[in-house]
Amino acid sequence: MREDRPANRKRRRTKVPLWRWRNNPIRRRDDVLEAWLVLAIWVLIAVGGTAAGVVTAHAADQVFAQQRADRIPVSAVLLDDVPRTATSEMGRDLASAKVRWTNSDGSMRNGMTLVTTGKKAGSTVRVWIDGQGKLSTQPPTPTKAAVEAGLFGTSAALALSGVVFGIGSAGRWWLDRRRIQQWDREWTLVGPKWGHKTS
Repeated sequence: MREDRPANRKRRRTKVPLWRWRNNPIRRRDDVLEAWLVLAIWVLIAVGGTAAGVVTAHAADQVFAQQRADRIPVSAVLLDDVPRTATSEMGRDLASAKVRWTNSDGSMRNGMTLVTTGKKAGSTVRVWIDGQGKLSTQPPTPTKAAVEAGLFGTSAALALSGVVFGIGSAGRWWLDRRRIQQWDREWTLVGPKWGHKTS
C-alpha cells in the first residue's frame, strides 16, 4: 500500500539562488565570469539604455526646436496649374509645383515645393523657408516634436539594449562551450578510473 505524503509538507527546493556568487565546491571560474557578465549586461541595459534614450530624445527635441526657430512661413505665388489629375504624393492630394516668393531682403526666389492639387497658376500658397531663404519643410509642432523625440529615444534605448544583450548572449555561449570542453577533458581523465563500464 502506497503511503501518501502529508498535504502540508513543502516540496524541497533544488535550485539555489545566486549560486554563482556563493563559495561552493562545484563553482568554477567560468561560473563566476558568467555571473559578472550577466550583471554587467543588466546594468548596461538599465543604465546605458536609459541614458541613450534620454540623450537621443533631448538631442532630437533640440533639433526640432531649432527647426521651429529657423523656419518661417511665407506667401508664395503658384507659377503653374496643378490639376486634380496629378499623381498624389505621400497618400495625400499633393503634387510638386513651381512657386515664387519674396525673401525678407526683398529678393525674389523660385523653387519647387508640394502644393495641394486643383490650384491654378497665380494662386497664393503658404511655403516654409529657412534662415537662408531656401524652401524647406514645415517644422513639427511642439506636440509632434515631443512624440517624435520620444520615439527616437525609445528606439535608441532598444537598439543599445539589443546590442548589449546580443554581445552578452554571445559571451555566455562562449563560456558554455568552454565548460563543455572542460567537462569532456575531465571525463576523459576520470571515466577510465571508475572500476566499471556502463553499457
